[in-house]
Amino acid sequence: MRPPHDDDPAPGADHAAAPTGEREPRQGAVTWTEGQRLLAALTPELVRLMEGLTGTMFCAKDTTGRYVAVNQAFVDRTNEASRRAVVGRRAEDLFVGHLAAHYAAQDERVIAGGQALRDELELILRPGGSPGWYLTSKEPVRAGDVVVGLVSVSEDLRTSDPADVALSSLSRVVALVHERLGEPVTVAEMAAAAGCSAAALDRRMRKVFSLSPRRYLLRARIDRAATLLTTTDEPIAAVATATGFYDQAVLTRTFGRLTGQTPAQYRRASREAGGRPPAGPARPAAPPVQ
Repeated sequence: MRPPHDDDPAPGADHAAAPTGEREPRQGAVTWTEGQRLLAALTPELVRLMEGLTGTMFCAKDTTGRYVAVNQAFVDRTNEASRRAVVGRRAEDLFVGHLAAHYAAQDERVIAGGQALRDELELILRPGGSPGWYLTSKEPVRAGDVVVGLVSVSEDLRTSDPADVALSSLSRVVALVHERLGEPVTVAEMAAAAGCSAAALDRRMRKVFSLSPRRYLLRARIDRAATLLTTTDEPIAAVATATGFYDQAVLTRTFGRLTGQTPAQYRRASREAGGRPPAGPARPAAPPVQ
């Protein structure tokens, strides 16, 4: 059984006919308050950029679960033919029940909890029905200090074999890392979760994430620290402990090296931006591959 995903078409899903000659949704098609609030928080340039992606699925959902923006790569994994037919609908309108429930749980974590979902390895149907491996990430979108929705991207890893054990085993590694961000995790433990040797794990991690196991773990800790800095008032020392760093000094040195800002500067910039992450990269820069 493959893991569920927000883009799996539901057999027998109702079809909403797109008006002849109109395949692109207009902003005017978003008439409900929650959707307009989300659109106002997204720059038109960002939406146009995401809509132009071909190998990466993109969608934006408001707090009611309705799709406000999608690209054609997303539409191609539903039973619909156009973006207009998807905008304004919810996952339960497009996908089978158990999948829609899975997406709702993900969205709850992102929207209600203000927590990003990053690099979730998933098996998704490609156009034509053949499955393939994707990396999915979801980020909350804020207007001031209020979460008004989320944006999601799923990158096609373009593997030839959907049953590739080298990839499917990494989902267990990702789960282990995120369950134990505040605790020591060794490469040996990560390899055991993947069911392979440390050398094989290194090859698999580099293939999918372009990072060694240790660097992937470090990036996950920095990502989590950035989230805590922007969504909580926890002391920086407590953030360091919660994300597996020895003390505040180690977090400060590492965070500054990878993001260009100290934790205090990053938090201050976030607050000045109204609770959003500071301007610049959407996430701390990935450490160089080692």
